[in-house]
Amino acid sequence: MKILVVDDEENIRKLVKYNLILDGFEVVLAVDGKDGLEKAVSEKPDLILLDIMMPEIDGLEVCSRLKKNPDTRDIPIFMLSAKGQMQDLEDAYEIGADNYITKPFDVEKLSEIIMFKLNKMKNKQV
Repeated sequence: MKILVVDDEENIRKLVKYNLILDGFEVVLAVDGKDGLEKAVSEKPDLILLDIMMPEIDGLEVCSRLKKNPDTRDIPIFMLSAKGQMQDLEDAYEIGADNYITKPFDVEKLSEIIMFKLNKMKNKQV
């Protein structure tokens, strides 16, 4: 499974990549929203982990654009954010996010969260 990680914080990108690779995932990194939009189309990931607070194009706008694009609309998007208010979650789900993980999160359990949520999403479709 290929996962695209879009986050402007280098330390978070490296930490998430390291742990996901240990769990057998292929990981592609994007440094900001623009890079994330481009790599979502070119890399065709199975899942996108997307930070919300980024310069220029924030994660909500990236998510909205990806969900409107026929080539990327079916890719599950899990938002990663330090913003944890109910309104933040509602905003993310309203524009198409499939899940919302608040920072800080347990990076060692991230793979478990991903697999659990993806399986749950697949079971709803059946």
